[in-house]
Amino acid sequence: MVADAHMLPALSLQHSDLTEEDSQTIAKIAGCLNSIADLMESDVFIDCCTRDPDVAIVVAQAQPSNAKSLYLGSVVGKFAHRSKEPAVIRTLEIGMPTMDMRGVTQENKNVRQSVSPIKNLEGEVIGALIAEKDVTKSVKAEEKLSVLTRTTEQLIERGASSKGGEKSLPYYVTDGILMFNRSGVCTYANPVAEDIYQNLGYIEPLEGCSFSNMTFHGVEFDDILERKQVNLNDLEVGGYNFHIKYTYVKNKNDDLSGVVMLINDVTDVKNKEKELILKTVAISEIHHRVKNNLQAIASLLKLQSRRIDNQAAKDAFNESINQVLSIAATHEILAEEGSDDVDIKTMLNKIKANTLRHGLAASKNISINVKGDTFVCDSDMANSIALVVNELTQNCLKYAFTGRKSGTIEIEICNGAMYSNISIIDNGVGFDMKKECSDNLGLTIVRRIVTEKLCGNLTTESNTNGTRVLFDFPLAQVSVKSM
Repeated sequence: MVADAHMLPALSLQHSDLTEEDSQTIAKIAGCLNSIADLMESDVFIDCCTRDPDVAIVVAQAQPSNAKSLYLGSVVGKFAHRSKEPAVIRTLEIGMPTMDMRGVTQENKNVRQSVSPIKNLEGEVIGALIAEKDVTKSVKAEEKLSVLTRTTEQLIERGASSKGGEKSLPYYVTDGILMFNRSGVCTYANPVAEDIYQNLGYIEPLEGCSFSNMTFHGVEFDDILERKQVNLNDLEVGGYNFHIKYTYVKNKNDDLSGVVMLINDVTDVKNKEKELILKTVAISEIHHRVKNNLQAIASLLKLQSRRIDNQAAKDAFNESINQVLSIAATHEILAEEGSDDVDIKTMLNKIKANTLRHGLAASKNISINVKGDTFVCDSDMANSIALVVNELTQNCLKYAFTGRKSGTIEIEICNGAMYSNISIIDNGVGFDMKKECSDNLGLTIVRRIVTEKLCGNLTTESNTNGTRVLFDFPLAQVSVKSM
């Protein structure tokens, strides 16, 4: 009994990403399935991958005419799950044959499966050819023996504990440990390794299994013996990520003793890395949108200011525009960096560019320079610094160069032993500090930000040669960045 040839392409195309040409290749092999079943005197199947890495679909089935079939009916169109048929999924994943591995059929019968990969002309695995033998009786005997063996091991362990001894090392090791003899047969598996293979759908005990049925990739046992050591990182198998190391082991006479396989399950680490990347991308996108929205607000304010004839109102609009853009500069950096850390010098250079673009009168030749050290701080602190520097720079542009057509403003950053500080220095006309400082709303706001947000101090010096305003803040609040 073989599935209808017209059904095979439909099944494989519906549940997988195979091409129509690959499906036709499967159909041609299915045409020979009855002969293969008679030759092997066993039930034979073809399974194909589905879009779920833990599930395959049966696309063809043949029962032997010269032996009793294990199946009452057709299982074509039904699914093979990793938890019940690990041999099938393993071969589909890694493209290597799997010989005589235990599985459970769709009719809940215990079988031994031998699986070979079916490949297309490009060498890609497009299906699996499976032959099955009934082992229900031997499985029951194995289970009884396994229970007896576990009971004996528990008694031995309790005896050792009663003498004050500690449990053996393998119970404390976090890596899976497997040992293979010179013939490539597993002779030992620690509890971690047993859990790993059980999670991957392996049903039978690992001890006694061949290396060819247990490897997750294309490395041959003889290759390991020749190379002495093989390291494989970031192997993805059935939704798990492993780092695997094979080591050649010698005995006291310097002769080959076997091979040790170490399996480090890094699935949780990889999942956390992916989660962190997704969060970083999301945060970066949020900052990008906030920056765009702030720039849109600044553009709207700019349009509105053009409709106003009153110069004082225009100046107020321009101050608001620059304040909005100074905050937007912080979010622009955060969007580019993808983290919550802001390089202060980079941010102040963006504020400088915005000021020259929007806050500088066309009739005046004023240069603004940013110099000195730099440091990295969080976005909240960066916003506070941006507002302070923007307000102080706007004050310089508004008052420092009255009656002059040119001038220089320097923004200097300095990292000190205990405090960092930023100075805004101009070579303007200066002002009377007693008269101006007491009733200047902008400076009042600046003082509050410096003292309450930055936990720092603001000092001002002014004479006819210019003005210097310095504000500092504890160094503990920032991370110094080497230049």
